[in-house]
Amino acid sequence: MRPLRALAPVLAAAVIAVGATGCATGSDAVAQGGTFEFVSPGGQTSIFYDPPADRGTVGDLKGPDLMEEGKTTALSDFPDQVVVINIWGQWCGPCRGEAGDLEQVYEATREQGVQFLGINVRDLQKDKAQDFVVDNGVGYPSIYDPSFRSLLALGANYPTTVVPTTIVLDREHRVAAIFLTELLASDLQPVVERIAAEPADGSE
Repeated sequence: MRPLRALAPVLAAAVIAVGATGCATGSDAVAQGGTFEFVSPGGQTSIFYDPPADRGTVGDLKGPDLMEEGKTTALSDFPDQVVVINIWGQWCGPCRGEAGDLEQVYEATREQGVQFLGINVRDLQKDKAQDFVVDNGVGYPSIYDPSFRSLLALGANYPTTVVPTTIVLDREHRVAAIFLTELLASDLQPVVERIAAEPADGSE
């Protein structure tokens, strides 16, 4: 298990602090059509939202594609698919640590109707973020979002201070799980496969 696990209390404290102060962009996110509101019970770093009928939707998540100039990449590009969103930066050591594991899960689950979507944050030098994608063999697209503008779609009180974060959306693009920590493939793959196997109508 990676050393970052020891940082869980620090990450949890950051989440609690953000939740206590509230996010100034919450009303903007609601305006984009999302119903999801972030809650971390007891400062947990692995959060699951069940049953499916109780899950909230994110808003209109989209932004400039990191690798393809002039292209907009959006969550709506992946209808009826489970979407795994990973928030990352090339400056982030844990992001480098988990890149291979995320790619492994992506390759293992894509035939089950699963798509991965990165959101690159705080990288003002776009070429460095692009080098990260190439050097780590990342096969899925990323939105380039250095200013966190695209993350408005993730809803009220979302803790943008926690990087990396991984969010698993079900086939209706409702938030099913959030991980506020670096992941191993063994952490993520069973969760993704379980959500991909849920009935199409979201019933249990």
